[in-house]
Amino acid sequence: MSLSIRNQLPGTVSSVTAGEVMAAVKVRLDSGQELTAAVTLDAVKDLGLGTGSAVRALVKSTEVALATGPVTGLSIRNQIPGTVTEVATGGAMAGVKVDVAGGALTAAITADAAADLGLAAGSPVVALIKSTEISLANA
Repeated sequence: MSLSIRNQLPGTVSSVTAGEVMAAVKVRLDSGQELTAAVTLDAVKDLGLGTGSAVRALVKSTEVALATGPVTGLSIRNQIPGTVTEVATGGAMAGVKVDVAGGALTAAITADAAADLGLAAGSPVVALIKSTEISLANA
Protein backbone atom coordinates (compact mmCIF):
# COMPACT_ATOMS: atom_id res chain seq x y z
CA MET A 1 0.00 0.00 0.00
CA SER A 2 1.30 3.43 -0.93
CA LEU A 3 0.77 6.28 1.53
CA SER A 4 0.98 10.04 1.28
CA ILE A 5 2.72 10.13 4.66
CA ARG A 6 6.39 10.86 3.95
CA ASN A 7 7.62 10.43 7.51
CA GLN A 8 8.08 6.68 7.97
CA LEU A 9 10.64 5.51 10.51
CA PRO A 10 11.37 1.78 10.95
CA GLY A 11 11.65 0.29 14.41
CA THR A 12 10.76 -2.49 16.83
CA VAL A 13 8.14 -2.45 19.58
CA SER A 14 9.89 -2.45 22.95
CA SER A 15 6.76 -2.37 25.12
CA VAL A 16 2.98 -2.07 25.07
CA THR A 17 1.22 -0.55 28.08
CA ALA A 18 -2.53 -1.06 27.78
CA GLY A 19 -5.17 1.21 29.25
CA GLU A 20 -8.96 1.00 29.03
CA VAL A 21 -9.21 1.98 25.35
CA MET A 22 -5.75 3.17 24.34
CA ALA A 23 -2.23 1.80 24.63
CA ALA A 24 1.16 3.47 24.89
CA VAL A 25 3.43 1.64 22.47
CA LYS A 26 7.15 2.30 22.82
CA VAL A 27 9.10 1.81 19.61
CA ARG A 28 12.87 1.61 19.44
CA LEU A 29 13.81 3.07 16.08
CA ASP A 30 16.56 1.41 14.07
CA SER A 31 18.70 4.44 15.05
CA GLY A 32 18.30 3.60 18.77
CA GLN A 33 15.97 6.55 19.53
CA GLU A 34 12.78 5.59 21.36
CA LEU A 35 9.35 6.94 20.41
CA THR A 36 6.00 6.56 22.11
CA ALA A 37 2.84 6.13 20.06
CA ALA A 38 -0.63 6.30 21.59
CA VAL A 39 -2.90 3.95 19.63
CA THR A 40 -6.18 2.19 20.30
CA LEU A 41 -6.26 -1.27 21.84
CA ASP A 42 -8.10 -2.38 18.70
CA ALA A 43 -5.10 -1.27 16.63
CA VAL A 44 -2.72 -3.18 18.92
CA LYS A 45 -4.83 -6.30 18.44
CA ASP A 46 -5.43 -5.86 14.69
CA LEU A 47 -1.71 -5.28 14.01
CA GLY A 48 -0.66 -8.03 16.40
CA LEU A 49 1.66 -5.65 18.23
CA GLY A 50 3.85 -6.98 21.00
CA THR A 51 7.41 -6.74 22.18
CA GLY A 52 9.68 -7.46 19.22
CA SER A 53 7.13 -6.58 16.50
CA ALA A 54 8.68 -4.82 13.51
CA VAL A 55 6.80 -1.59 12.74
CA ARG A 56 7.00 1.70 10.90
CA ALA A 57 6.18 4.87 12.83
CA LEU A 58 4.16 7.15 10.54
CA VAL A 59 3.81 10.90 11.09
CA LYS A 60 2.21 13.51 8.85
CA SER A 61 4.51 16.46 8.16
CA THR A 62 1.89 18.83 9.57
CA GLU A 63 2.23 17.07 12.95
CA VAL A 64 5.99 17.68 13.27
CA ALA A 65 6.94 20.83 15.20
CA LEU A 66 10.51 22.11 15.30
CA ALA A 67 12.59 23.70 18.06
CA THR A 68 16.14 24.99 17.92
CA GLY A 69 17.10 22.86 20.95
CA PRO A 70 15.75 20.35 23.45
CA VAL A 71 12.60 21.54 25.23
CA THR A 72 11.88 20.91 28.92
CA GLY A 73 8.64 21.35 30.82
CA LEU A 74 6.62 20.01 27.92
CA SER A 75 4.22 17.08 27.67
CA ILE A 76 5.51 16.06 24.23
CA ARG A 77 7.53 12.89 24.84
CA ASN A 78 8.98 12.47 21.36
CA GLN A 79 11.92 14.79 20.78
CA ILE A 80 14.21 13.75 17.94
CA PRO A 81 17.41 15.73 17.31
CA GLY A 82 18.46 16.35 13.74
CA THR A 83 19.93 18.73 11.19
CA VAL A 84 18.01 20.76 8.61
CA THR A 85 18.94 19.76 5.06
CA GLU A 86 16.49 21.91 3.13
CA VAL A 87 13.95 24.68 3.65
CA ALA A 88 11.42 25.26 0.87
CA THR A 89 9.38 28.38 1.61
CA GLY A 90 6.12 29.23 -0.12
CA GLY A 91 3.73 32.09 0.49
CA ALA A 92 2.47 31.01 3.92
CA MET A 93 4.10 27.66 4.63
CA ALA A 94 7.56 26.10 4.63
CA GLY A 95 8.58 22.49 4.12
CA VAL A 96 11.61 21.70 6.25
CA LYS A 97 13.57 18.51 5.63
CA VAL A 98 15.52 17.21 8.61
CA ASP A 99 18.12 14.45 8.73
CA VAL A 100 17.71 12.39 11.90
CA ALA A 101 19.63 9.32 13.00
CA GLY A 102 18.43 6.43 10.88
CA GLY A 103 16.24 8.46 8.54
CA ALA A 104 14.69 11.77 7.63
CA LEU A 105 11.64 13.80 8.62
CA THR A 106 9.73 16.56 6.89
CA ALA A 107 7.97 19.28 8.88
CA ALA A 108 5.33 21.57 7.44
CA ILE A 109 5.47 24.82 9.44
CA THR A 110 4.56 28.41 8.74
CA ALA A 111 7.01 30.47 6.73
CA ASP A 112 7.03 32.98 9.60
CA ALA A 113 8.09 30.25 12.06
CA ALA A 114 10.90 29.10 9.74
CA ALA A 115 12.12 32.69 9.46
CA ASP A 116 11.80 33.41 13.20
CA LEU A 117 13.81 30.28 14.01
CA GLY A 118 16.42 31.19 11.38
CA LEU A 119 16.16 27.74 9.79
CA ALA A 120 18.57 26.96 6.97
CA ALA A 121 20.53 23.96 5.75
CA GLY A 122 22.87 22.92 8.56
CA SER A 123 20.72 24.27 11.40
CA PRO A 124 20.45 21.92 14.39
CA VAL A 125 16.83 21.28 15.38
CA VAL A 126 14.71 19.01 17.53
CA ALA A 127 11.60 17.50 15.96
CA LEU A 128 8.69 17.39 18.41
CA ILE A 129 5.89 14.86 17.86
CA LYS A 130 2.96 14.18 20.18
CA SER A 131 2.45 10.46 20.85
CA THR A 132 -1.17 10.77 19.71
CA GLU A 133 0.03 11.90 16.27
CA ILE A 134 2.12 8.78 15.56
CA SER A 135 0.45 5.96 13.67
CA LEU A 136 1.95 2.48 13.45
CA ALA A 137 2.06 0.04 10.56
CA ASN A 138 3.50 -3.45 10.32
CA ALA A 139 6.91 -3.35 8.68
